[in-house]
Amino acid sequence: MAELGVEAAAEWVQFATAAARLDDFLPLLPAEEEIVAKLLSGNFDRLGDGSRPERPDSARVCRARFLRFLLLGGEKGCRPHEKGIRISGAWITDVLDLEACRVFRDIGLNDCHFEAPPILKAAIINRLFLDGSLLPGLQAERLEARGGVYLRGAEVNGEVNLVQSRLGGNLECDGVTIRAPSGYALLADSLEVRNVLMRGAHLRGGINLSGAQLAADLDCASATITATEGLSIEASEIESHGSVVLRGTRIEGEVRLTAAQIGGDLDCSGAILDNPGQVALGLSRSAVKGAFFLRREARVNGTLALTGASVGTIHDEASCWPKVGDLLLNRCRYGAFIDGPVDAGSRLDWLARQTPERHGEDFWPQPYEQLASVFREMGHGEDSRAVLVVKERLQRQARRARTRNPLWRALLAVIDGVLGITVAYGRQPLLAFVWLLLFWVLGVAVFAYAERQGAVMPNSAVVLRAPEWTLCGLDTGEQRSLIATQHTSGLAATGQTQLDCFRQRWEASSFPAFNPWMYSLDTLLPVLDMGQKAFWRPNPTKPGGGLAISYFYFQSVVGWALSLLAVAGFSGLVKSP
Repeated sequence: MAELGVEAAAEWVQFATAAARLDDFLPLLPAEEEIVAKLLSGNFDRLGDGSRPERPDSARVCRARFLRFLLLGGEKGCRPHEKGIRISGAWITDVLDLEACRVFRDIGLNDCHFEAPPILKAAIINRLFLDGSLLPGLQAERLEARGGVYLRGAEVNGEVNLVQSRLGGNLECDGVTIRAPSGYALLADSLEVRNVLMRGAHLRGGINLSGAQLAADLDCASATITATEGLSIEASEIESHGSVVLRGTRIEGEVRLTAAQIGGDLDCSGAILDNPGQVALGLSRSAVKGAFFLRREARVNGTLALTGASVGTIHDEASCWPKVGDLLLNRCRYGAFIDGPVDAGSRLDWLARQTPERHGEDFWPQPYEQLASVFREMGHGEDSRAVLVVKERLQRQARRARTRNPLWRALLAVIDGVLGITVAYGRQPLLAFVWLLLFWVLGVAVFAYAERQGAVMPNSAVVLRAPEWTLCGLDTGEQRSLIATQHTSGLAATGQTQLDCFRQRWEASSFPAFNPWMYSLDTLLPVLDMGQKAFWRPNPTKPGGGLAISYFYFQSVVGWALSLLAVAGFSGLVKSP
């Protein structure tokens, strides 16, 4: 902020008084005479009852040129008090033109009626008070103020222009009503200020704060903003060391905070952001170091764009999420969820509100990876894995959709299906052991049934040709010629199976007992040798033997496949890059 020394101030006062004298304004209007009479006391602050005049009452009319004369120092015997000019209830005619002027006292023109927009372009002032006043606009580009600019409760029928202004205090517009016929109601791009306060304001026309630098907050709580042209709030590349508050705000049009730097929170609790079919709240490439609040019946009717954004924590409610197709989360990073859904089902529904195909892409993996990472850091390991499984399924589905060759696409579908149900695409390799357990139990049932039917035989060609096994296949009343000159009777009792008969022979004593549990395990796991498969095998010539031998081969293949998949799953070989 530019500083002016005592000598420079004296020279400026001499120049201003040389340019105009009190005699130039004679005869003074009644209101002007009253102002001069009480000027030196510093306590004068109202004309009439001090309320804003609705018509040009002669007791309240004051010329803008006369006010300029006083604000610039007046003349000897007619100088303003050190407190500055404080007038309320005046009807100010013509244009109050303070362009490029330096005013070292407060300008207080509260509850006044201005016939023309005040001009403070490139002016250097202390503070400006226009609370409760009615203005056709305010032109204050490149204004420099030691303190703030105050428009609390004012009514402005035109544009408030503070482009490239520098304020040492706040821009306070609480309760202001601004109606811009076109463009922005508040045009303040590249503004430097402490706080911008628009609480309870009513704006027809948007706010342009692009590139502004705020030492503290942008607070638009409970404001109503309706865009006529352009955006409702244009705050691209804004730098706020405090928070951006849109709590309870009703906005029609786009709120753009692209590439904004927000040191505190972004609070949209209870806000209604209405811009159907277009971006309602754009936070792409922005950084919110604090929390993003979207709860308490907040509604986003339009796209919530968080592409490439960085947010400390998210405080939201499912009922406040934008509808399907209106959420953009690609490359968005955040630290945790607070006071909101923290389960895979709800958050997957949240991610499903993205539609990458509307933006020319088939799938965005990063939002799923980010969600899984947050779940993992919050201690929700199962939810993290569930998210990654869905991410793998959708990513593989997108890959198949890009494949033009139908045969290759069909093969990928089979591979992806097998990987999905067996090891959850490598995200849950222990699932392979569940399948192994299932096939083990199924094998026990099949082989136990084969044993009861006698459809199990020794796994030895020598034994199968031996008389003991051959004769056990005949009842005791049957004869068989084993050698050309010898006839031998069968060994099996009535109703006895060949397997049971053989087990009773002395020659079978060297064979281990058939155990369907161990036999199924021996068949299923290629790395184990339980001593069952080497001695026994299903007999396809007996009832139930055909089923058993078929399942024997099938289970052997499945065992190898599941074992390899489990190893690949634990090593991460089947995960998508």
